[in-house]
Amino acid sequence: MKLAGLVAVLVGIVSWTGAPLPGTADAATPSKTAATGKSAATPRGKALRPAPARSGARGVKSVSRPGLKSSAKESRAAQAARASVRKSRVLSKTPRGAYATRATAAMAGGGTAAKAVPASLHHSSADAGGTPSIGEAIGLHRVPDPLALRSAVALVVDARSGEVLYEKNSQAVLPIASITKVMMSIVVLDGKQPLSQRITINEADRDTERQSSSKLPMGSTLTRAELLQLALMSSENRAASALARNYPGGLQAFVAAANRKAAEIGMRDSVFADGTGLSSSNVSTARDLAVMVAQAAHYPLIREYSTASDLSVRTVNGARVFRTTNRMVGSSDWDLSLQKTGYINESGNCLVMRGRMDGRSTIMVLLDSYGRYSRLGDAQRIRRWLEG
Repeated sequence: MKLAGLVAVLVGIVSWTGAPLPGTADAATPSKTAATGKSAATPRGKALRPAPARSGARGVKSVSRPGLKSSAKESRAAQAARASVRKSRVLSKTPRGAYATRATAAMAGGGTAAKAVPASLHHSSADAGGTPSIGEAIGLHRVPDPLALRSAVALVVDARSGEVLYEKNSQAVLPIASITKVMMSIVVLDGKQPLSQRITINEADRDTERQSSSKLPMGSTLTRAELLQLALMSSENRAASALARNYPGGLQAFVAAANRKAAEIGMRDSVFADGTGLSSSNVSTARDLAVMVAQAAHYPLIREYSTASDLSVRTVNGARVFRTTNRMVGSSDWDLSLQKTGYINESGNCLVMRGRMDGRSTIMVLLDSYGRYSRLGDAQRIRRWLEG
C-alpha cells in the first residue's frame, strides 16, 4: 500500500480524548509546573486499570496548516480510510470490549497543569520537504505542552502505583514500529518453546515492505535465545520475523496470540499485525503501551535482553557483534530495567522504557518524535522536570 493510503487509513483509526475514564474520582495533589516551578493543584493519576469498551473511536481533529485547503480528493481519501478501518475491524479476530480485569494499566485522567507553550521547536518533516509521520499529519505536534517536547505523544507513570505523572496525547492511536517487538517477545516466551532450539534465517524473513538492511545474513542459524536478544537489543527485524514465523502454528497463529494477549492484559486500543513492527498496521496508544511494558517487566529475559549493551553471534559470514539501539542503556543516571526503541516513517521515532526517576520506578512512553535523538532529549526534559 502506498504511503498516502497508509496515512489515510491510520488517520481514520486515531482515537484521542483527554477526559478521565468513567468511574474515577479526582484528588488534588501538588504538582510542579514547567512554567513556574511552583506547585499547583492537579488531578492525581489513578492506578492503571482497564476502561470500559467504547462503541466507537473519537477522531482527532487535525490542525490545518496555514494556506492549505482540503480538496475533494482528500475528502474521498478520508472516506476510503473510514471504510477501510470498518472493514479491518470486522475482519479482525481481536476482541473489542472483553478485557480482563487484572490489567495493570488503563490510565485515569490527570497529568500536568501548566501554562501552554509551543509543542515543538523543531521544523516538521513536511516543512523540511520530507514525508510527515501520522502524528504530524493529524496535528498532534501542534498540541501545546508545558515542556515543549519534540515527541507528539508522551506518558510517564509510576510503575508501582499507576499514578500518571505526565501525559500528552496519551490516547492517540498511532503506529508503534519496533515497539511491537516487546509484545512479540512476550508471546514467544509464553509459547515455552526451547530457547536453545536453532532457527535459520531464510527468505521469508527478508523485509520486502521497506527494503531495510540487516546485519543478519540469510542462511545464518542462531538459537531462539540469541534471536530474542537481537530483536530486543538491536531491533533486528530478521530475528523478530524468524521468531514469529517459528511460533507454534506459524505467523498467523502468532498474530492471533499477540492480539489475544493484548486483549487479556487490557490493551483496548491496540492491534498487532506482525512480529517486527515494519507494518504500520501495528498500532497502539501510550496508555496501552504502558500496560505492555508493565506486563513485560514480569519476564526476566525481556528485562535482561532489552537492556544488554551488545551480543556477539556467529553468522554464515563469521562472527558479528550487535549493539543496543538505545544510548541510555548502561547509564547509571537511568538504571533502566527494560527499554525498546522504534522507527518507521509513519511512526516517527519512538521509545518505551522502565527505569528510575525522582527516586521511584517509572514507565515512560514517547511516540512520534521528530529526530532520532529527540526522544532521548525529551526523556531528559521530563526527568529534569520531575526531579527539579
